[in-house]
Amino acid sequence: STKLVIMVRQGVTLKDVPADAFIKEYAAHLKKSGKVELPAWHNLVKTSKGNELAPYDADWYYPRLASVARKVYLRSGTGVGSLAKVYGSAERRGVCRTHFQKASTGLLRRALQDLEGLDIVAKQEKGRKLTTNGRRTLDSIACRIVNGDN
Repeated sequence: STKLVIMVRQGVTLKDVPADAFIKEYAAHLKKSGKVELPAWHNLVKTSKGNELAPYDADWYYPRLASVARKVYLRSGTGVGSLAKVYGSAERRGVCRTHFQKASTGLLRRALQDLEGLDIVAKQEKGRKLTTNGRRTLDSIACRIVNGDN
């Protein structure tokens, strides 16, 4: 008789997982947990001054939360201003040349505050850092992705 050996990888961190897979999985986790309440204005706002329209997806806030959590994980001390630069884009101005525009800082501030409420990030002297609980949560989701547990 042959045995089927299933290898389970332990010690997986967020850096071992592709960004898109992690963001998709963590956004689903946040939505399913019900701990994050969508802001009342989530269907009205643009994510940046450079965008012409608001996001098409009605649940766009959850992937943005997951993405912000990932950015803080990768670079501790990240604040609202640096996140605004990361999420900014070129504004199309018709026949004029494009100019870079930062993302909406109020939106990013609210995302960080929601992550603080979940005990994923915490304030430090400058910017935000990941809490121990936050690192454990994000690494466990990365481990689930690597091991194929859904």
